[in-house]
Amino acid sequence: MPRTLVTGGAGFLGSHLCEYLLNKGHQVICMDNLLTGNIANIEHLQGENFKFIKHDVTEYIFIAGEIDYILHFASPASPIDYMQLPIQTLKVGSMGTHKALGLAKEKKATFLLASTSEVYGDPLVHPQPEEYWGNVNPVGPRGVYDEAKRFAEALTMAYHRIHGINTKIVRIFNTFGPRMRLKDGRAIPAFISQALMNKPLTVFGDGSQTRSFCYVDDTIEGIYRLLISDYNQPVNIGNPHEMTLLEMAQKIIELTNSQSSIEFHPLPVDDPKVRQPDISLAKRILNWEAKIPVEEGLRRTINWFRNLRDWSKTQSDNT
Repeated sequence: MPRTLVTGGAGFLGSHLCEYLLNKGHQVICMDNLLTGNIANIEHLQGENFKFIKHDVTEYIFIAGEIDYILHFASPASPIDYMQLPIQTLKVGSMGTHKALGLAKEKKATFLLASTSEVYGDPLVHPQPEEYWGNVNPVGPRGVYDEAKRFAEALTMAYHRIHGINTKIVRIFNTFGPRMRLKDGRAIPAFISQALMNKPLTVFGDGSQTRSFCYVDDTIEGIYRLLISDYNQPVNIGNPHEMTLLEMAQKIIELTNSQSSIEFHPLPVDDPKVRQPDISLAKRILNWEAKIPVEEGLRRTINWFRNLRDWSKTQSDNT
């Protein structure tokens, strides 16, 4: 039975990853400081093969015994989080990655870094292949997340080259699904919560900026395939189905049968105009591509939000 550590395991993606690995027969250690994670995301996973450790990965990480895999997902991961927590975001991307890589070196474990499409910044190449170096403003408000992940990638490759660690880097494009925080600043949970309450949907700019949304089950499958592959360079994982944020808002109003209107607000600083993954590499080396249509993923996500027991309480708890 492989023994696997997931940092940030109580977050949106981390919790789905813990669940997936348990189903694959792993013994899973979930580590999270609960800064943006939530115990509710992992309560259903409790059992003899699952252990939760509350710990800040920017501090020294001690785990007794062997570790086969380390998946480093600890980080604030939405605009509202890294705008409010800029120093913590930089620390977990730098010091946290350093501590997790140090543990991988000690345990001779395979290490997977959760990177992001944000390393491409406001891209001048479209769609974005792994070979593109990006267009990032290092001193802008979004730079704390972008540069933290870019540094984490550089550090990961340094440990691979110097210490021979078997490392993987996944560049995750916009992912959505159950367990997203309602007020985490990302478009889909914001639109769904507003639509379900028949409140105006907040669209920034004129809504013409594009994103490529991937349902969480597909993203997690791609991450796992990369983990067990022999490939060490960065790989894009995302759904190339590109749509404008205005189209997404309109689709969510339709799927929720909402009476909501759409309100336009000023565009945030350095907000990317386009975002679409080139997944040629993932198709070739992982035999992976997104299978779940965006509309089906939205239906599942909307149903999850609808089934929350106390809508108003859940909103206040997820601020």
